[in-house]
Amino acid sequence: MSSVHSSTLMSVVCNNNNKNHSAWPKLPSSSLLPGFDVVVQAAAVRFKKDTTTTRATLTFDPPTTNSERAKQRKHTIDPSSPDFQPIPSFEECFPKSTKEHIEVVHEESGHVLKVPFRRVHLSGGEPAFDNYDTSGPQTVDPHVGLPRLRKEWIDRREKLGTPRFTQMYYAKQGIITEEMLYCATREKLDTEFVRSEVARGRAIIPSNKKHLELEPMIVGRKFLVKVNANIGNSAVASSIEEEVYKVQWATMWGADTIMDLSTGRHIHETREWILRNSAVPVGTVPIYQALEKVDGIAENLTWEVFRETLIEQAEQGVDYFTIHAGVLLRYIPLTAKRMTGIVSRGGSIHAKWCLAYHKENFAYEHWDDILDICNQYDVALSIGDGLRPGSIYDANDTAQFAELLTQGELTRRAWDKDVQVMNEGPGHVPMNKIPENMQKQLEWCNEAPFYTLGPLTTDIAPGYDHITSAIGAANIGALGTALLCYVTPKEHLGLPNRDDVKAGVIAYKIAAHAADLAKQHPHAQAWDDALSKARFEFRWMDQFALSLDPMTAMSFHDETLPADGAKVAHFCSMCGPKFCSMKITEDIRKYAEENGYGTAEEALRKGMEAMSQEFNVAKKTISGEQHGEVGGEIYLPESYVKANQK
Repeated sequence: MSSVHSSTLMSVVCNNNNKNHSAWPKLPSSSLLPGFDVVVQAAAVRFKKDTTTTRATLTFDPPTTNSERAKQRKHTIDPSSPDFQPIPSFEECFPKSTKEHIEVVHEESGHVLKVPFRRVHLSGGEPAFDNYDTSGPQTVDPHVGLPRLRKEWIDRREKLGTPRFTQMYYAKQGIITEEMLYCATREKLDTEFVRSEVARGRAIIPSNKKHLELEPMIVGRKFLVKVNANIGNSAVASSIEEEVYKVQWATMWGADTIMDLSTGRHIHETREWILRNSAVPVGTVPIYQALEKVDGIAENLTWEVFRETLIEQAEQGVDYFTIHAGVLLRYIPLTAKRMTGIVSRGGSIHAKWCLAYHKENFAYEHWDDILDICNQYDVALSIGDGLRPGSIYDANDTAQFAELLTQGELTRRAWDKDVQVMNEGPGHVPMNKIPENMQKQLEWCNEAPFYTLGPLTTDIAPGYDHITSAIGAANIGALGTALLCYVTPKEHLGLPNRDDVKAGVIAYKIAAHAADLAKQHPHAQAWDDALSKARFEFRWMDQFALSLDPMTAMSFHDETLPADGAKVAHFCSMCGPKFCSMKITEDIRKYAEENGYGTAEEALRKGMEAMSQEFNVAKKTISGEQHGEVGGEIYLPESYVKANQK
């Protein structure tokens, strides 16, 4: 059968006969002149009158850009020996913190595991506060790569000769692996609980046996909410050096997993350098590289090319694959009435192939073959949401939920072969429609971990989609989503640089932590309490050190109060020394203690007792009668009271 051109595909997936799109107003073509560089900044926008027509046009004041954003990216000259640049040190990023390790012994093997955490050292006699840490080993030459932490673990298990090499297989056999013990120690939970969650499929430990540098982590609704950071080059921008920098930078600020979505030069080499320098799980979308192997022509893809790509990436150590096996031929027409059609790159590639040959998705047809590859390496599967909504208009439509239902089928088939699975979710969803996504995923996919892109809760804020999506991420995280895929300020606009990566990670760490608080995770509450106490006691350096981004917090404070003395002052530049509510409260408590009211708590108790006594004294009416106006009763008009006493 002859191939279908991309224009034909677009007519299928974008046409919406039920909507009067022709009535939408169109911006004049001259509104933005060709070659005009529109940068998402706080640029002033103003209208000016065109002297030749009555049409208004837009002009922009030139934006101010920092050197990082303005710097032109260069491609890697020698992929075998990139020119890596160092990132700021752990000590620079987290002052008053040290990187520590807990040593635990794996009973079956005798292996000693060193599990990392970040210890924040506090002042004023306060105990140190320990936090989860994803930064990985420090001061390591990227050319050498990270230490091979898991080599002995893997060697021992390979000698056992088990038929399948997955965490789920071992968990079902009642075996607690080193990875399970490592995750339990990080999460401060019982190892048997971790094993049981992995066995039933409600949690996964992405941990390819070839990724020896990995510091294991767990993804599941019963654990801390995790954050993924997408990186990767494109055909027009970035380099191996820049992408490895992004890995180190993202994990420094708390990214729990990384996805390499490279589509440009040196895909294999870029992935290799990333894996050898990543202490967190690395995921990919294999269809991207498979497409590159056939020169970008979707119609030339075959199962054999895709299978070869899966094995190549599994051999390198990729920990999880996103595969859009739920994009079925019969679902593609369901997107025809959408405003934004199919917005997933992987989903659109599979859809185009299906339409070209009018055949079923080869990933779906060969699902069992894919599982047989994954269970030999312990590659987890992240079943892609190729039909996710790309606009608020398309949220929760038939196409999206049809694919989710198929994800449930694929999940159960994967579990039958002991392959770990998580399900990917939307996308663009308004807040009122978010709960339905979580409910259907839990029901249809049997509580497998949910992995969502946001969701973005509105479409009106290009340049700020790390905020629009973090709102949705916090909501769906609180409902049970296990892994949140970050969105950067560059979403829909361009390839993120290192600054955008940090902004996205921080926004999503906030969302994940807010979700953990809503789920009443004890560590989350303890972190908030520690920072709140430091804030109330004006321990400025402790407040900075306990924050997600200490250096930014400190720089904002020092912008107006840079002197060292301001670090011990009992006010900031917002309220000054006379209007600070916390300073006033502190003065009240001090006065109470100095004037015989006892401690602050005793003063509060005595004051409440006195007010209660005063409130309960019966008052006389004008006529001298008492009608029992006492505390706790509703105050009613006297005429009403007298009428009801008769």
